[in-house]
Amino acid sequence: MKAFISWSGGKESTLSCYKAMDKLEVTCLLNMISEDGKRSRSHGLDSMLLKTQAKAIEIPIIQRKTTWQNYEQEFKKAVSELKKQGVEAGVFGDIDLEEHREWVERVCRELGIKAILPLWGKPRTEVVSEFIDSGFEAVVVATKAELLGAEWLGRRIDQRFVSDIRHLAGVDLCGESGEYHTFVTDGPIFKRKIKITAAEKEKIDEHWFWNILKFIVE
Repeated sequence: MKAFISWSGGKESTLSCYKAMDKLEVTCLLNMISEDGKRSRSHGLDSMLLKTQAKAIEIPIIQRKTTWQNYEQEFKKAVSELKKQGVEAGVFGDIDLEEHREWVERVCRELGIKAILPLWGKPRTEVVSEFIDSGFEAVVVATKAELLGAEWLGRRIDQRFVSDIRHLAGVDLCGESGEYHTFVTDGPIFKRKIKITAAEKEKIDEHWFWNILKFIVE
């Protein structure tokens, strides 16, 4: 069965892709971006960086511009085009946000494709441990400023990170409610590794961002 991955560039979508590749033919990564084409809608990542990530994985990425108001409409258009190319399923990285699952399943049902959520219902510790133990590498690239300060930016997702963050009040271990976002740089689905060589911290409204300025693909 051919499938697309709903892509953020972060740990959950990457792990979901990895797990889906055992049984599905992953044809592309679908990434919704801002109307000016600069940042992703999900994590606020540089859209060109996500293209580089897709090249390192060697799976084509489709980036669709949209406003938040037109998100569902543009998402449906993109998936409808993929369906015409034989895609029968969409893979999503949600863990337990029921509202997200309901949206995903409704949209996919209306389009006549199957919604697959490989991580759904799994304990947070299991998700993070599987990500780390599988050999993936990722860094924190965004945080909610009121919960996680700028010092968290650039931190690697490893067992030390897990130990530190699990003791913080109001912060989900996986960042499921947007407490933090990640960018994956290497792992078993990557053909080449992304090595970050320069980045800067920037606060925009209520969020901290780690803007990646320079990197090497090796």
